[in-house]
Amino acid sequence: MAARAFITGVSGTVLTDDERAFLRARQPWGFILFKRNVDTPAQVKALVEDLRSTVGRPDAPVLIDQEGGRVQRLQPPHWPVYPPGAVFSALYDRDPAEGLEAARLTARLIAADLADLGITVDCLPLADVPVEGADAVIGNRAYGTTPAKVAAIARAVTDGLAQGGVLPVLKHIPGHGRATADSHLRLPTVDTPPAELAVTDFAAFRPLADLPMAMTAHVVFSGLDPAQPATTSATIIAQVIRGAIGFQGLLMSDDVSMNALSGSIAERTRASLAAGCDVVLHCNGKLDEMVQVADEAPPLSGEALARADRALAARRPPQPLDRAGARAELDRLIGRAGSLTS
Repeated sequence: MAARAFITGVSGTVLTDDERAFLRARQPWGFILFKRNVDTPAQVKALVEDLRSTVGRPDAPVLIDQEGGRVQRLQPPHWPVYPPGAVFSALYDRDPAEGLEAARLTARLIAADLADLGITVDCLPLADVPVEGADAVIGNRAYGTTPAKVAAIARAVTDGLAQGGVLPVLKHIPGHGRATADSHLRLPTVDTPPAELAVTDFAAFRPLADLPMAMTAHVVFSGLDPAQPATTSATIIAQVIRGAIGFQGLLMSDDVSMNALSGSIAERTRASLAAGCDVVLHCNGKLDEMVQVADEAPPLSGEALARADRALAARRPPQPLDRAGARAELDRLIGRAGSLTS
């Protein structure tokens, strides 16, 4: 049975009978895990295996947001704490090579954690470029405030994930850094002229346009489309994401259950796909909403299917890793960051 154009969350640490029946019948392309799905390593690994077995696709992607800092679904005592992006930024300002190496090592270690569990996709790196006065939803998750530095660190993160056999998801394209609201709560509007966005926010994504997957921003850019956020804007997806930035990989929406979007879940799903998203992401694990998404998400076909297949084919086997040595080197570099990020 063909996979359908959506990625779904589930409600808990094991599948319910209703969830299993839904997944088997509706065939999401992939899955995403959150803290509510995480208890122990053995439990997470079993859940990942059950998800894939239920849909009958051993290569079905399983995603997670494991950035480090305050966005880290896998946490102690079973998993290490990792630094936020601001640590790499501070190191980079003093020594670019050290900043890039810390970013790469962090991503490489995260990838090893994920590979242990069978998780194959990390929603990382961020290429958002925050500005003064923006909402703190990005904040210290960002890799800096200049597009060149952000892109360089994001590339190092991507390299670390790739070395560990984990696929990246570039977010939040074409940029969430200027947003003055948290899109989990309400819809942000950015009034910056498009010409300025092109050399700041969009410029950070352009060097990363070759990545296999990206996630949209629930942000209105009024100079480009005053009515629709990027996720549901055919103009922004065609002219900016596919056009000016040049991204040609699999484009997924950010979570359509977030309060930034309006209308029913079905309407949000339809609008995202009609605008040019290849797949819709739905995260909260509420089965009634999952059904609405599935009702609107067609089987993957055409260029969307080709992009999905290319994305999965981009994953390579993990390279050998001295975990203890890598962690010791990362700790040394983080220690050298000192008070720069305090």
